Amino acid sequence: MKRGRLALTIAAIFGSVLALGLGFGLGRPASAAATSRGSAPEVTSPFAERTVVSCPGRLEARPGSFTLACADGNDYLTRMSWTSWTPGLASGYGTQVVNDCLPYCAAGHFHSYPVLVVLWGSAALRGNPGTLRYTKITLIYTGARPQVLGGYPGTVTDTLWT
Repeated sequence: MKRGRLALTIAAIFGSVLALGLGFGLGRPASAAATSRGSAPEVTSPFAERTVVSCPGRLEARPGSFTLACADGNDYLTRMSWTSWTPGLASGYGTQVVNDCLPYCAAGHFHSYPVLVVLWGSAALRGNPGTLRYTKITLIYTGARPQVLGGYPGTVTDTLWT
C-alpha cells in the first residue's frame, strides 16, 4: 500500500483521534533527520521521541520488529516500516506473525498477516524519568486475519507493556 493511501486509511479510521488533538503528523517527516538540509528540525515538545516497550525492559524507537507476547514469543510484528512517528501517534505497516497453538503452542504453526500498525496514548516510563512511551497499539488487518476470541476482527486494539 502506498504511503498516501496508508495515511488516508489511518486518517479515516482514526478521525476521532484527530478531533482530540493528538494528530498524525501526516505530511511531516517521521524524524528530524528526514528534514531538508539547512532547515531546523521541528520541536514539538521536550519528549518528542516516544518509545515503544516491546517487552519489559526493552525500549525502542521506530523498531523494525517487536514482540507482542513476551512470555512465549508466539505473537510478534516484523518487517516494520514507519510512515509517521510523532509525540501523539506513530503509524506504519508490517507483518504480524502469530502461532496458532494447535494442538498446543509447542506443536503449533506460525502464520503471517499483513497489518497497518498505530501506536498511540502516552505515559511516562516507570524508572526512566523524562522518557515517554506509547501505551496502546491498534492493528488494522489488510488481508487475511487471525482468529481472536472466536472471531476474525478487522482491527484489534490492546494495551502495550508498562
